[in-house]
Amino acid sequence: MTQLTPYQIYDLLNRARPLWLVKIDLSDASLWLVDLSSSDLSWSNLSRSDLSRATLIRTNLTRANLSGANLFEALLSRAVLIGANLVRADLTRADLGKADLTEADMTEANLTRASFSLANMLGANLNNTSASRADFSKANLTSANLLGANLALANLFETNLTRARLTRVRLQRADLNRAHLDGASLQEADLSGADLTGARLVNADLTGANLTGADLTDVDFSGAKLDKANLSRAITGQTDLTRANLAGAIMSESTRPILGEIR
Repeated sequence: MTQLTPYQIYDLLNRARPLWLVKIDLSDASLWLVDLSSSDLSWSNLSRSDLSRATLIRTNLTRANLSGANLFEALLSRAVLIGANLVRADLTRADLGKADLTEADMTEANLTRASFSLANMLGANLNNTSASRADFSKANLTSANLLGANLALANLFETNLTRARLTRVRLQRADLNRAHLDGASLQEADLSGADLTGARLVNADLTGANLTGADLTDVDFSGAKLDKANLSRAITGQTDLTRANLAGAIMSESTRPILGEIR
Protein backbone atom coordinates (compact mmCIF):
# COMPACT_ATOMS: atom_id res chain seq x y z
CA MET A 1 0.00 0.00 0.00
CA THR A 2 1.36 3.38 -1.05
CA GLN A 3 0.87 6.19 1.44
CA LEU A 4 -0.84 9.25 -0.03
CA THR A 5 0.26 12.85 0.32
CA PRO A 6 -2.08 15.30 2.13
CA TYR A 7 -3.03 16.83 -1.23
CA GLN A 8 -3.89 13.42 -2.72
CA ILE A 9 -6.03 12.62 0.32
CA TYR A 10 -7.84 15.96 0.03
CA ASP A 11 -8.45 15.36 -3.69
CA LEU A 12 -9.67 11.81 -3.06
CA LEU A 13 -12.09 12.78 -0.31
CA ASN A 14 -13.73 15.40 -2.51
CA ARG A 15 -14.74 12.95 -5.22
CA ALA A 16 -18.22 11.51 -5.75
CA ARG A 17 -19.40 9.09 -3.04
CA PRO A 18 -19.36 6.31 -2.13
CA LEU A 19 -15.62 5.83 -2.50
CA TRP A 20 -13.84 2.56 -3.33
CA LEU A 21 -10.70 2.64 -1.15
CA VAL A 22 -9.83 -1.03 -0.76
CA LYS A 23 -6.30 -1.54 0.66
CA ILE A 24 -5.61 2.19 0.76
CA ASP A 25 -2.94 3.46 3.17
CA LEU A 26 -4.28 6.33 5.28
CA SER A 27 -2.14 5.63 8.32
CA ASP A 28 -1.42 8.70 10.48
CA ALA A 29 -3.80 10.74 8.29
CA SER A 30 -5.88 13.61 9.66
CA LEU A 31 -9.46 12.67 8.74
CA TRP A 32 -11.31 14.64 11.39
CA LEU A 33 -15.03 15.08 10.55
CA VAL A 34 -14.61 13.22 7.23
CA ASP A 35 -17.71 11.60 5.71
CA LEU A 36 -16.96 8.16 4.27
CA SER A 37 -20.45 6.72 4.61
CA SER A 38 -21.09 3.56 2.56
CA SER A 39 -17.51 3.62 1.20
CA ASP A 40 -15.40 0.49 0.87
CA LEU A 41 -12.25 0.64 3.00
CA SER A 42 -11.82 -3.08 3.45
CA TRP A 43 -8.23 -4.18 4.12
CA SER A 44 -7.21 -0.52 4.41
CA ASN A 45 -4.53 0.84 6.75
CA LEU A 46 -5.98 3.50 9.04
CA SER A 47 -3.63 2.90 11.94
CA ARG A 48 -3.07 5.95 14.17
CA SER A 49 -5.32 8.06 11.93
CA ASP A 50 -7.49 10.83 13.37
CA LEU A 51 -11.09 9.87 12.58
CA SER A 52 -12.62 11.78 15.47
CA ARG A 53 -16.26 12.69 14.80
CA ALA A 54 -15.99 11.03 11.36
CA THR A 55 -19.11 9.66 9.68
CA LEU A 56 -18.60 6.02 8.71
CA ILE A 57 -22.21 4.83 8.60
CA ARG A 58 -22.54 1.55 6.64
CA THR A 59 -18.84 1.78 5.71
CA ASN A 60 -17.09 -1.48 4.85
CA LEU A 61 -14.03 -1.77 7.10
CA THR A 62 -13.59 -5.52 6.84
CA ARG A 63 -10.07 -6.52 7.99
CA ALA A 64 -9.09 -2.84 8.18
CA ASN A 65 -6.20 -1.82 10.43
CA LEU A 66 -7.50 0.81 12.86
CA SER A 67 -4.99 0.13 15.60
CA GLY A 68 -4.32 3.24 17.66
CA ALA A 69 -6.84 5.24 15.62
CA ASN A 70 -8.76 8.13 17.15
CA LEU A 71 -12.47 7.42 16.63
CA PHE A 72 -13.76 9.75 19.34
CA GLU A 73 -17.51 10.29 18.79
CA ALA A 74 -17.27 8.69 15.34
CA LEU A 75 -20.51 7.47 13.73
CA LEU A 76 -20.13 3.81 12.75
CA SER A 77 -23.70 2.55 12.90
CA ARG A 78 -24.24 -0.48 10.64
CA ALA A 79 -20.55 -0.39 9.64
CA VAL A 80 -18.90 -3.70 8.72
CA LEU A 81 -15.80 -4.29 10.85
CA ILE A 82 -15.43 -8.04 10.47
CA GLY A 83 -11.97 -9.07 11.62
CA ALA A 84 -10.91 -5.41 11.97
CA ASN A 85 -7.89 -4.46 14.08
CA LEU A 86 -8.97 -1.90 16.69
CA VAL A 87 -6.20 -2.60 19.18
CA ARG A 88 -5.74 0.42 21.50
CA ALA A 89 -8.13 2.51 19.38
CA ASP A 90 -10.04 5.33 21.06
CA LEU A 91 -13.77 4.79 20.55
CA THR A 92 -14.93 7.05 23.36
CA ARG A 93 -18.61 7.94 22.84
CA ALA A 94 -18.56 6.41 19.33
CA ASP A 95 -21.81 5.01 17.88
CA LEU A 96 -21.48 1.42 16.61
CA GLY A 97 -25.14 0.51 16.85
CA LYS A 98 -25.99 -2.53 14.67
CA ALA A 99 -22.37 -2.70 13.44
CA ASP A 100 -20.85 -6.06 12.51
CA LEU A 101 -17.73 -6.58 14.65
CA THR A 102 -17.47 -10.34 14.21
CA GLU A 103 -14.02 -11.46 15.43
CA ALA A 104 -12.81 -7.84 15.61
CA ASP A 105 -9.80 -7.27 17.87
CA MET A 106 -10.38 -4.44 20.35
CA THR A 107 -7.66 -5.36 22.83
CA GLU A 108 -6.98 -2.48 25.26
CA ALA A 109 -9.26 -0.14 23.29
CA ASN A 110 -11.06 2.75 25.00
CA LEU A 111 -14.80 2.10 24.65
CA THR A 112 -15.95 4.46 27.40
CA ARG A 113 -19.59 5.48 26.84
CA ALA A 114 -19.53 3.98 23.33
CA SER A 115 -22.73 2.43 21.95
CA PHE A 116 -22.77 -1.12 20.60
CA SER A 117 -26.52 -1.59 20.87
CA LEU A 118 -27.72 -4.48 18.68
CA ALA A 119 -24.19 -4.94 17.30
CA ASN A 120 -22.91 -8.35 16.22
CA MET A 121 -19.71 -8.98 18.19
CA LEU A 122 -19.52 -12.75 17.80
CA GLY A 123 -16.06 -13.97 18.85
CA ALA A 124 -14.75 -10.40 19.27
CA ASN A 125 -11.69 -9.76 21.44
CA LEU A 126 -12.26 -7.10 24.11
CA ASN A 127 -9.37 -8.18 26.31
CA ASN A 128 -8.53 -5.47 28.88
CA THR A 129 -10.77 -2.86 27.24
CA SER A 130 -12.03 0.19 29.13
CA ALA A 131 -15.77 0.14 28.54
CA SER A 132 -17.28 1.82 31.57
CA ARG A 133 -20.81 3.13 30.92
CA ALA A 134 -20.75 1.63 27.41
CA ASP A 135 -24.03 0.44 25.88
CA PHE A 136 -24.06 -3.21 24.75
CA SER A 137 -27.83 -3.64 25.05
CA LYS A 138 -29.13 -6.54 22.93
CA ALA A 139 -25.70 -6.98 21.32
CA ASN A 140 -24.42 -10.44 20.36
CA LEU A 141 -21.19 -11.17 22.27
CA THR A 142 -21.38 -14.93 21.98
CA SER A 143 -17.94 -16.52 22.58
CA ALA A 144 -16.37 -13.05 22.96
CA ASN A 145 -13.20 -12.56 25.02
CA LEU A 146 -13.57 -9.89 27.72
CA LEU A 147 -10.79 -10.99 30.05
CA GLY A 148 -9.98 -8.21 32.53
CA ALA A 149 -12.26 -5.68 30.80
CA ASN A 150 -13.71 -2.75 32.74
CA LEU A 151 -17.49 -2.73 32.21
CA ALA A 152 -18.47 -0.86 35.35
CA LEU A 153 -21.92 0.76 34.98
CA ALA A 154 -22.22 -0.65 31.44
CA ASN A 155 -25.62 -1.39 29.88
CA LEU A 156 -25.83 -5.10 29.01
CA PHE A 157 -29.62 -5.37 28.94
CA GLU A 158 -30.59 -8.58 27.09
CA THR A 159 -27.02 -8.90 25.82
CA ASN A 160 -26.04 -12.36 24.55
CA LEU A 161 -22.85 -13.38 26.38
CA THR A 162 -23.25 -17.11 25.88
CA ARG A 163 -19.90 -18.87 26.38
CA ALA A 164 -18.16 -15.49 26.72
CA ARG A 165 -14.87 -15.30 28.64
CA LEU A 166 -15.34 -12.80 31.47
CA THR A 167 -12.64 -13.83 33.90
CA ARG A 168 -11.71 -10.98 36.27
CA VAL A 169 -14.01 -8.59 34.41
CA ARG A 170 -15.25 -5.54 36.31
CA LEU A 171 -19.03 -5.27 36.14
CA GLN A 172 -19.72 -3.18 39.22
CA ARG A 173 -23.28 -1.79 39.12
CA ALA A 174 -23.67 -2.92 35.50
CA ASP A 175 -27.14 -3.56 34.05
CA LEU A 176 -27.30 -7.26 33.11
CA ASN A 177 -31.08 -7.44 33.25
CA ARG A 178 -32.22 -10.51 31.24
CA ALA A 179 -28.71 -11.04 29.87
CA HIS A 180 -27.79 -14.47 28.47
CA LEU A 181 -24.65 -15.84 30.16
CA ASP A 182 -25.13 -19.57 29.66
CA GLY A 183 -21.78 -21.35 29.80
CA ALA A 184 -19.92 -18.07 30.40
CA SER A 185 -16.67 -17.97 32.39
CA LEU A 186 -16.94 -15.38 35.17
CA GLN A 187 -14.21 -16.58 37.52
CA GLU A 188 -13.20 -13.83 39.96
CA ALA A 189 -15.46 -11.35 38.17
CA ASP A 190 -16.62 -8.30 40.14
CA LEU A 191 -20.41 -8.09 39.87
CA SER A 192 -20.92 -6.12 43.07
CA GLY A 193 -24.11 -4.07 42.91
CA ALA A 194 -24.91 -5.35 39.40
CA ASP A 195 -28.53 -5.90 38.27
CA LEU A 196 -28.91 -9.48 37.00
CA THR A 197 -32.69 -9.61 37.25
CA GLY A 198 -34.01 -12.41 35.04
CA ALA A 199 -30.55 -13.26 33.66
CA ARG A 200 -29.61 -16.77 32.52
CA LEU A 201 -26.41 -18.24 33.96
CA VAL A 202 -26.99 -21.90 33.14
CA ASN A 203 -23.73 -23.83 33.55
CA ALA A 204 -21.84 -20.55 34.04
CA ASP A 205 -18.64 -20.56 36.09
CA LEU A 206 -18.68 -17.89 38.82
CA THR A 207 -15.96 -19.41 40.96
CA GLY A 208 -14.64 -16.72 43.30
CA ALA A 209 -16.91 -14.05 41.79
CA ASN A 210 -17.96 -11.03 43.85
CA LEU A 211 -21.76 -10.72 43.84
CA THR A 212 -21.99 -8.52 46.92
CA GLY A 213 -25.21 -6.50 46.83
CA ALA A 214 -26.11 -7.76 43.34
CA ASP A 215 -29.77 -8.16 42.34
CA LEU A 216 -30.20 -11.86 41.57
CA THR A 217 -33.99 -11.87 41.38
CA ASP A 218 -35.28 -14.66 39.10
CA VAL A 219 -31.78 -15.56 37.86
CA ASP A 220 -31.44 -19.08 36.41
CA PHE A 221 -28.35 -20.61 38.04
CA SER A 222 -29.01 -24.19 36.87
CA GLY A 223 -25.69 -26.07 36.85
CA ALA A 224 -23.74 -22.90 37.68
CA LYS A 225 -20.55 -22.99 39.74
CA LEU A 226 -20.67 -20.51 42.62
CA ASP A 227 -18.03 -22.08 44.82
CA LYS A 228 -16.16 -19.45 46.86
CA ALA A 229 -18.37 -16.73 45.37
CA ASN A 230 -19.40 -13.85 47.62
CA LEU A 231 -23.20 -13.49 47.69
CA SER A 232 -23.40 -11.41 50.86
CA ARG A 233 -26.19 -8.82 50.83
CA ALA A 234 -27.32 -10.05 47.42
CA ILE A 235 -31.00 -9.53 46.56
CA THR A 236 -32.34 -12.96 45.73
CA GLY A 237 -36.15 -12.78 45.63
CA GLN A 238 -37.40 -16.18 44.46
CA THR A 239 -34.15 -17.19 42.77
CA ASP A 240 -33.65 -20.97 42.77
CA LEU A 241 -30.10 -22.07 43.56
CA THR A 242 -30.94 -25.70 44.26
CA ARG A 243 -29.01 -26.96 41.23
CA ALA A 244 -26.02 -24.65 41.66
CA ASN A 245 -22.65 -25.58 43.16
CA LEU A 246 -22.30 -23.36 46.24
CA ALA A 247 -19.38 -25.08 47.95
CA GLY A 248 -17.55 -22.48 50.04
CA ALA A 249 -19.81 -19.63 48.89
CA ILE A 250 -20.10 -16.64 51.24
CA MET A 251 -23.75 -15.86 52.03
CA SER A 252 -25.59 -13.58 54.42
CA GLU A 253 -28.73 -14.65 56.28
CA SER A 254 -30.94 -12.85 53.76
CA THR A 255 -29.53 -15.09 51.04
CA ARG A 256 -30.05 -18.43 52.75
CA PRO A 257 -33.85 -18.79 52.47
CA ILE A 258 -33.71 -19.32 48.73
CA LEU A 259 -31.21 -22.16 49.00
CA GLY A 260 -32.15 -25.74 48.50
CA GLU A 261 -29.48 -28.38 48.24
CA ILE A 262 -25.93 -27.12 48.75
CA ARG A 263 -23.39 -29.27 46.91
